[in-house]
This record gives sequence, structure tokens and C-alpha cells, in this order.
Amino acid sequence: MKELDLDDNKEHGVDFGIWELAWPAILNNLLFSIIGIVSIKVVGTLGADAVAAVATGQRVFFALFAVLMAISAGTTALVARAWGAKDYDEAARVTSVSLWISNGVAFCLMAPCLIFPYEIASIFGLPEVPTRLAADYIRYLSFFNVIFSVNLIISAAMRAIGDVKTPLWIGIITNILNVFLVNGLVHGTSFSPGFGVIGAALAGGVSFTVGTVIFLYLYYGNKVTLPIASAGAVTRNRVRQLVHIGYPAGLEQFVFQIGFVAFLWFIAFFGTAPYAAYGVGVQVLSFSFVVGFGFSVAGATLVGQNLGAGDNRGALTSGWQALWLSIISMVLFGLVIALFAEEIARYLIDDDEVVRLTVVFIYIMALVQPLMAVEFTLGGCLRGAGDTRFPLITTMIGLCGVRVGLAALFVQAQFSVEWIYAALIGDYVVKAFMLVYRFRSGKWQQVFIETESRFNQNPSEDKLKGERAQ
Repeated sequence: MKELDLDDNKEHGVDFGIWELAWPAILNNLLFSIIGIVSIKVVGTLGADAVAAVATGQRVFFALFAVLMAISAGTTALVARAWGAKDYDEAARVTSVSLWISNGVAFCLMAPCLIFPYEIASIFGLPEVPTRLAADYIRYLSFFNVIFSVNLIISAAMRAIGDVKTPLWIGIITNILNVFLVNGLVHGTSFSPGFGVIGAALAGGVSFTVGTVIFLYLYYGNKVTLPIASAGAVTRNRVRQLVHIGYPAGLEQFVFQIGFVAFLWFIAFFGTAPYAAYGVGVQVLSFSFVVGFGFSVAGATLVGQNLGAGDNRGALTSGWQALWLSIISMVLFGLVIALFAEEIARYLIDDDEVVRLTVVFIYIMALVQPLMAVEFTLGGCLRGAGDTRFPLITTMIGLCGVRVGLAALFVQAQFSVEWIYAALIGDYVVKAFMLVYRFRSGKWQQVFIETESRFNQNPSEDKLKGERAQ
């Protein structure tokens, strides 16, 4: 696959480069969201308890994945920067180090999920039945932790160099396979029994395993642009720099999951129906979220590569342009989803109260689409520049301070669950304001330089180790 050429991007205009990077990421995650909808539909036939269990299991999985996302954020920033500076060997070394660290962490995270799945699921305060089902989902999905880790890091590195099409077509294969597996594994076939909620976890794990095997074949078989690192890639300075950039992103995800669990706990206080409605609503709106993620990928890649090439103005311009395109796209997607909210919700689950609350939640989320576009896109741009600390601060203030704080206040005041849903409006308003302020300041352009000077005071160390290894 051909990587992104910055000079070609400038010749065709910033818009062209953004769309070239964004649309494969959008399509890939759109397909993933469709699979999520299919899974909810399949599991929804088992009842609200099963839907709540899958939503809980996925939330725990995302919480454990937060640490891997930290490494992925560091991978994206460092690989994009090296690629923009045309230091292709360094991009390969960063990818290699990222894989070693990420796989080790993923293996360690498997243990608590295998030993204490019920205790983890019980944190959400659900009744006995959905808690037990969620524990089963958590246990079986955790077997695939290392598989998810490899998939995440290699795809992040490929996107960072501008190769967004390889992850796309591998994602297509993964998602198509998931469609064929989920119904049979949940409900059973003429050849095998159904596994219920466990089947949904197995379908996702097996399909990702196939996708990861393809990634490994292409990467280690030199079938893609991203090169393989020679021996000696793992050095102290490189690991420290990766961790220094990545750990705030991981801490951000960890804080996000804690805040999210607290928010879900307040929703669960009102019963299974509001909780299930929240899970269904998020799944439906993921069609809009993936658009924001696509522009986040585009912004991070272009900002990182432009800074690596020494073009600060190009980095700033590409970030603002990605933001406006993201706002327009997410608003349109959100509007379409809101117009057909009830029809979509009723298709997914046959429960009048869950449908009603899902529609309310979708309407609220449709209102904040422009603000979510800011969080996705400018947050991605800052991470691509290596400025991973500021998004952490915005998450702590917006989610943990504003959203959870308002939810607690509304519960104390004995407001209805609709008010708990509405608490997220304040969260996104605060985060959008903070991110726009930070990006306009331009301070993020110096973060990577400061980090590099801090950990490469003896730049010959890594080079010497690499030469000895050869």
C-alpha cells in the first residue's frame, strides 16, 4: 500500500489529504458499528438482561483496553513524526517496541478477567441475572486480549504512515466473518448448540483472530509499506519516550472508564430498562461516532507528519480543516439517526420502555454532535502532536467533574433518568471549550520537541545499539 505523501497532499489541498485519510477509517469503523448493531439485534432476542450484560461486558473490555490505547497513542505520535521526517527506520523501531510492550500488558490484563469476572461485573450494580451473564462475557472475551493488542498496534502504525486502506480491507473481512459467526454462536445451528451471551464474545474474538493473522502475514512478510525493525529496536530512550507520550493517554482512558462506570451506576439505579436503553442508544449513535473517529485519525496523522517535516503551519491548518469537516459530517449523521430514532430502536429490541428511553437518549446525543466532533478531532490532533496530557485534563474535568457531578446532583434531587442522560450535555460543552482554547494557543507544537530533548540527551545511545545489533 502507498503511504500518504505530504507533498502530494499540499498539491491537491488540505481537504483532499483529510478525506483520503478519513474515509477508510470511517468506513472501517462504520462496518464495525453495523456489526455491533447486528450483535445487539441477535442478543436482543434473549431479552433486556442479555443486552445489559453485553453492554456491561463491553464496557469492562474497553476499560482494560485503556492501557493498550495508551501505547497506541504513543505509537501513532512517534511513528507519524518519524515518517514525516522521512526516518523510516525509526518508525519501524517504534512499531516493534510498541508490540512488545502492548502484548506484555495485554497478557497481564487477562488474569483478573479470568479469575474475578463476577466481581468485576458486579461493580455496575446490576441485578443478579445480567451480572452473571456479563461475567461470562468478560471471561471468554479476555482470552483474546493479546490478539486485540497486536491488531490495535499494527493498524495504528499503518494509519500513522498514511496506509489507511490495509486496515480497512482487513476490517471488512473481520466484520463479515463476525456476521456469519454471531447468530450461530448465540442461538446455535443444526450442527452445534447456542452459547447465548458467551457466543457474542466468541464471535468477536474469533473474527478478530482471523484479522490479526492477516495483519501479521502482511507485516512480517514485507507485503506492506511499514518496514520491519532490525534487531536492537528496544532501547531505554525509545521505551521511555513511548511511555512518556503514551501514559497520559492511557490514564485518560482509565479516568474515562472510571467516570463512565460511575455514570452507568447512576443510570443502573433506575433499573435495567434505562441501562439497556443507554447501551442500545450508544450502539445506534456509533454510526455518528465513527465519523468523528475517522477525522481523529486523519487529524492525528497529518498533524504528526507535518510536525515531523517541520511544517507547523501545515499542522495547524490540517487540524482546523479536519474539525470543520468532522462537524458537518457528524451533524448530518446525527440528524438522520434522530429522525428515525424510534424505528431503529424498535428494530433492535421489543420492549416499549427501553424503546422510549432509547429515543430520548438519541435526541439528547443528536444535540451535542458538534461538540463531540470537537472532542474527537482536536483531541486526535493533540495526541498526534504528542500532547496527550491536555486531553486527559479535559476528560477529568468534563466527564468526572461535570457529567458525573450533575448526575449525582440529579439523583439526589430525585429527578427522572432523562435528566441523568442530559448531564452529558454539560460534559461536552466544557470539553469542547477547553480543546478549542488549547489548539488555538499553539502550545502543543512544542510538546514533542521538549519530550525529545528530555529523553535524547545522549542521542547516540540508540544509534550505537542499533549498529551493534546489525
